[in-house]
Amino acid sequence: MLDGSSPDPPIDTDGHGTHTASTAAGNFLPNASYYGLAGGTAAGIAPHAHLAIYKVCTSAGCSISDVLAGIDAAVGDGVDVISISIGGFSTPFDKDPLAIGAFGAVTKGIFVSCAAGNSGPVERTLSNEAPWLLTVAASTVDRSQRATVKLGDGQKFNGESLDQYPTSSGSLLTLFHTDSDSYCKSLNSSQVEGKVVACSVYRTPSYTANLVKAAGGVGVILISTIIEGGIILDSRCNFPATKVSNEDGARITAYATSATKPTVSITYDGTVIGTSPAPVVAFFSSRGPSTNGPGILKPDVSGPGVNILAAWPSDVEGGDGRMDGKTFNFDSGTSMATPHLSGVAALLKSLHPGWSPAAIKSAIMTASDDKDRDGNQIMDQQHTTAGFFAMGAGHVNPSKAADPGLVYDLGIDDYIAYVCGKFGNTGARVIVRDTTVDCGKINNITESELNYPSIVVAPKNGTAATVKRTVTNVGQANSRYTVDVEVPTTVSVTVSPPSLSFSEVNQKKSFLVTAKWTTAGLPTRNAEANLKWVSDTRVVRSPLVVSIL
Repeated sequence: MLDGSSPDPPIDTDGHGTHTASTAAGNFLPNASYYGLAGGTAAGIAPHAHLAIYKVCTSAGCSISDVLAGIDAAVGDGVDVISISIGGFSTPFDKDPLAIGAFGAVTKGIFVSCAAGNSGPVERTLSNEAPWLLTVAASTVDRSQRATVKLGDGQKFNGESLDQYPTSSGSLLTLFHTDSDSYCKSLNSSQVEGKVVACSVYRTPSYTANLVKAAGGVGVILISTIIEGGIILDSRCNFPATKVSNEDGARITAYATSATKPTVSITYDGTVIGTSPAPVVAFFSSRGPSTNGPGILKPDVSGPGVNILAAWPSDVEGGDGRMDGKTFNFDSGTSMATPHLSGVAALLKSLHPGWSPAAIKSAIMTASDDKDRDGNQIMDQQHTTAGFFAMGAGHVNPSKAADPGLVYDLGIDDYIAYVCGKFGNTGARVIVRDTTVDCGKINNITESELNYPSIVVAPKNGTAATVKRTVTNVGQANSRYTVDVEVPTTVSVTVSPPSLSFSEVNQKKSFLVTAKWTTAGLPTRNAEANLKWVSDTRVVRSPLVVSIL
């Protein structure tokens, strides 16, 4: 075990660790809320699990030795799941301390869940890409802290606000906006005294609100950026405020600058449950393809990571100010999505103690949803279809994951064969942390040969490409599955055999997936499809990407 370098005590000084830990396994706590918003009984995903928390980061960052020491300590303590809400840059696996430490954990049967990173929506921005990790993207939930904007011409827009002012709710006021100062950096009282001001966010929402307040404004409509699109990140301004999407903001400012006497009211409606569309992949969630493993589809899955309410240290700024041990706060990021998946993994581990980390990952991925709560394709922040490189296989569905029917399993020897094929002796020995590894004596495999739950096929020069997968029956002993492949017209995909029959539990069956481009020449974009094994009671869905790589 490596010794950590930080002398700091293991105390949460910024709230991040408390928030993520309580999301994964916080106990039931009644009367939880944030200043009365999102009120109810709070609980983590696995509320009866035991928590062991290891501090590996400080305000100065996360050192290599601390990360490895924390993972090694968790392994030594005998944990079942490690949740790592630490992102960064794409790093070759043999030089990535987190990937190296996590490999050691997986060899002990420990499931490791990691944040995909917050560098989206740009492509190829993932961190934590190693195939033995569950790489988690972030998406929204169907809950809003509603603050509705109504313009004088009757247009209505649903915004969000953690500043709910019922005494001013619905009052009709003058609306002000000028395109020459859209960020509201140069306001004066003669312009905005007694008015509601529409502003693009400058620095932070609270900073922008303070600019309006200082100039004599009585309210602010904060407009999300083009990159944020339809995703609204909640924040508290201590001032009558609402934040709207970029699209709605454009309509509001168009009215404000064209109407002779523009007016507006903001109605504070509190917490609204059942909003649509949801889930939506967050703009900040890092996107694939994987830089260091392009033949493996990453991220793996998405989970709730936008405006998540969870516990917060009472002595750290940002919480709701309660000093009764029930301090909560909203936060967003793939850091928030990751503990949701870690909690699901803990529940699956409890339900199926004999399953390997790869089997648990397979259940989570193949049981995930690619449709939103209204039955439509999951969208991204621009309200366009979110591809697999944004959402992973789909949005986590814990109930379905508990009984997946079939799993794509992998063992440590499979991972060693993979890292040998990718890095040779030098890199493999670093990752495995064993100087006796001899890749010359191992049947090395490529990324396409790894028995992963998602599938990437890369046909070249008009020829077909084939990959092999093996599934293990973890459902009924006697069961039969028939293949169903949903593909765009640009590719042709065949699966052989087209059906799989099982006569016992844990029986394995293999199949081949062959893909070919149907268009002349090599296309400029990947093609995405779903490969489903369908029985009378289950659908086992794998995302399939026909790649131009």
